[in-house]
Amino acid sequence: MKLRLIITFLLITVLGFAQNKGTITGILTDKELNNETLPFANVAIKGTSITVTTDEAGKYTISLEPGTYILQFSFLGYETAEEKVEVKAGESVIINKALGSGSYQLKDVVIQNTTSREKETALLLEQKKAVEIKQSIGAQELSRKGVSDVEEGLTKITGITKVGSRGLFVRGLEDRYNNLLINDLAAPTNNPFKKIIPLDLFPTDIVSVIDVYKTFNPNIYGDFAGGTFNIATSKGTKSITKISIGTSYTANNNLNDFIISKDADGSKGFFGLTGNDRALPGLLGGKPASYTFTPDQSLQSFKSGFDVTKTKAPLNMSFGVLHSEKFKLQKDRSFSYLFSMNFDNEYTFRQGKESSYLPSGSYNNDFITSRYNYKTSTSSLLGLNYSTDRLKLAWNNFYLRTTENLIQDQYGVRDFLSGTNKVLIRTNQLDQSDYFNSQLLGEYALTKDKNQNIKAGGSFAKTSYQQPDRKFFSGTLDGDNIITSISGNNFIKQYLDIKSDIYLSGMLEYSLKFGGADKKNKLAVGYNGSASLMQSSYRFIIPTIPVTGAFLPNSFSVPVNALDSQLNQYLGDNAFAFRESSNSTYKAKLMELANCGYANVLFKFAEKWEVNGGLRAENTQRETKYRQQGSFDQPFTKINKEKLYILPSVNVKYEVTEKANVRFAASQTYTRPVVMEAYPIEYINADGTSTKGNPFLVNSDNLNVDLKYELFPTAKEMLAIGIFGKSIKNPIERTFISNAATSTITTYMNSDNAKLYGAELEFLFDFARINKSLSDFSFGFNTSLMQTKVEVPKTTVNADGSETQSIETHRSRQLQGASNWLVNSDLKYQFNFNEKWSNTLSLVYSVFGKRIYAVGTVGLDHVYELPVNQLDLVWNSKLSDHFDLKFSADNLLNPEIRLQQGNKGTVQLQETGPDADILANYKKGVGFSLNLTYTF
Repeated sequence: MKLRLIITFLLITVLGFAQNKGTITGILTDKELNNETLPFANVAIKGTSITVTTDEAGKYTISLEPGTYILQFSFLGYETAEEKVEVKAGESVIINKALGSGSYQLKDVVIQNTTSREKETALLLEQKKAVEIKQSIGAQELSRKGVSDVEEGLTKITGITKVGSRGLFVRGLEDRYNNLLINDLAAPTNNPFKKIIPLDLFPTDIVSVIDVYKTFNPNIYGDFAGGTFNIATSKGTKSITKISIGTSYTANNNLNDFIISKDADGSKGFFGLTGNDRALPGLLGGKPASYTFTPDQSLQSFKSGFDVTKTKAPLNMSFGVLHSEKFKLQKDRSFSYLFSMNFDNEYTFRQGKESSYLPSGSYNNDFITSRYNYKTSTSSLLGLNYSTDRLKLAWNNFYLRTTENLIQDQYGVRDFLSGTNKVLIRTNQLDQSDYFNSQLLGEYALTKDKNQNIKAGGSFAKTSYQQPDRKFFSGTLDGDNIITSISGNNFIKQYLDIKSDIYLSGMLEYSLKFGGADKKNKLAVGYNGSASLMQSSYRFIIPTIPVTGAFLPNSFSVPVNALDSQLNQYLGDNAFAFRESSNSTYKAKLMELANCGYANVLFKFAEKWEVNGGLRAENTQRETKYRQQGSFDQPFTKINKEKLYILPSVNVKYEVTEKANVRFAASQTYTRPVVMEAYPIEYINADGTSTKGNPFLVNSDNLNVDLKYELFPTAKEMLAIGIFGKSIKNPIERTFISNAATSTITTYMNSDNAKLYGAELEFLFDFARINKSLSDFSFGFNTSLMQTKVEVPKTTVNADGSETQSIETHRSRQLQGASNWLVNSDLKYQFNFNEKWSNTLSLVYSVFGKRIYAVGTVGLDHVYELPVNQLDLVWNSKLSDHFDLKFSADNLLNPEIRLQQGNKGTVQLQETGPDADILANYKKGVGFSLNLTYTF
């Protein structure tokens, strides 16, 4: 009874106070999108600090003392509108407004077809209102931080780091624990050595928003442990044309001595178009038959030789064009399109130590390795969009192509038995990937009030990853010459081709809003799935000496950069020829299926509680076909891994105050291996090391728990503290083993179980809180702290299916690939030189903690990856209505990238010296780039 009296008294007090004020309310709409509601726009009282943001329905409400005010309506990339209004005590005034883009351009716009979700404040508000724990980064923030590709942009999100060429680590977990969606549809990888497409291939101007899910929901795939990335591609929402051109320089890379394959030193090589010239000779057909070329055929069949061109690496270049149009049709219908094409290239040079240890604790090899890489990347997107009041259709087609010419010299001790420290092993390699994905997406409101909706989509993709003519030779270096011989497998050519001619993905979802007049609750049921068929061809060609022919010396000395003339002379003299030496393991096939049904329900109750719970049934299948050593005609060995996963999840949000939330999430998920981790071929390197997939790997099973508190003091600020935990059964991990020839094999295995738990802290701080004169400064910071523990099984399943005693050195250890801590931060300063010349300056820093790169075996300790500090400076300058200039200085600290052999195993290292435990090291160099954009 007392409680009721207190509540009644409080209500009367609040109502009495409210009667002294008036209210302005209304809805903002978007002229560019058929007057659809405009969420996350700003509504301000001119001349005051009073500002509110529209909600997801575009609605706003402001309570004010009686008087006359001027309302200001604004949104990124749109014209600012004003409205004079008189407020009376106890009365409500409705002011609705439609905003249009006109010709107004703002400094933070990188993708001029701005949609409502691309703004930083919009995404921050969306993060606040979402039930699940997720973070997003949009076009505005990508522009401000000077980000040029998606992968770099994602490193600005809490708990994410970029690790060289190994992709993104989320909460310290390797790439294999991630998943990728593009416009909510599953997407294949273009590189079988990586779990998802390397996201540095996606330029930011084809991206609208990137969502990062750190907790699982039934509508995303169950292959989840680190994070799921969902890329929403750009849409044409206005008429615009943009042309950009850029250049970059990296110290000790560009304008320095550089070597490149001779066939790549030309216009075709510049654009990465030499793949056909290095393809497998047509004489060999589609199936190996131990074919031996005649010397004359050997001369005619190989267009690309071993020679390289010594030159100076020029500056890197990039250029791109984006064009979009929007047409308003009759009856509130619209059609738009967007076309984007980008090309960039990069010359890189890396030099450093590269070594490995034997189980005895002494060096196996000890090289100084020099890598000369020339990379190209081409991307294009064509998006067509049609919409009415109730129907939205989108057809997206994008194409990605990458090439990488590599010349790698390993100089030093090849193995402990060689007796020489002047061995040179040169690899001359071209990597090429082609990726095409076509998506058709649709949304339809079944009822006029849009409380019942259907969303559907499907995609078709083709991928190809090739290493045509990956070749290497070895010998003893003598000045500028190499002493070598035709025999002894000194001249080997490899041809690797991994294709997925078909990858299908589909989704269908029905959603229903229910629960009273405001329809706060939502039910969603749906299906999504994917299917892929992949096969590989891995073939070898080696020299052979004819039964009869000219004399061939046991060894010869030739200039290391010009071998072809001597080899061609020997071919012309019939002294040797080439023959195919592929074996029956050359081909393998992989089929993967995922069929998933789910149900998800969102309940909002008691004003402050939101619960999103659901169940996902996901049936996965992985069928691997391969042959053991033997006949080319023997039947394939089949390994079928199939499992039905029942994956529950729950996300709970409690609104502590209007500006603070507490969240809880729990779920069950699984993890599939990267393609090459489970693919049954042994990928052989020039120095005798190799990578071997293990087709007997099983998926990991994961339990995930998160608890998070977040505070949003203003529309530009946020503080979040969270803790998380994971239990992983059968975690997949990288390890090193030795073969009979003492060469190092990188392979993969399942451990017993892993436990990890950690904490995350993130905040965005506006310096205006200290002093208004500092309002142009803001600071963002996030860190993750984590502990892991892995229990090692007594026996392991090897790549050949046999079961042996585990050769791991430690029975209990940290999880491979997981860092104990990492930090990301950025400091932003916005300033204007005049009314039209605006600038944003950002200083961005990141670092991660020491982690296990490869698990220790046969008595040796683990190989560790040591911390790397990354510091970048970015200056975005809007020179005028048409010109934008971006300057960036990358990797200012230029840290040394290092792999370290630990010395806490049962075998102690026999080598001594300050760097005896360093297995690999190099520096990337400090980089400077300049990009100019002209917008019509």
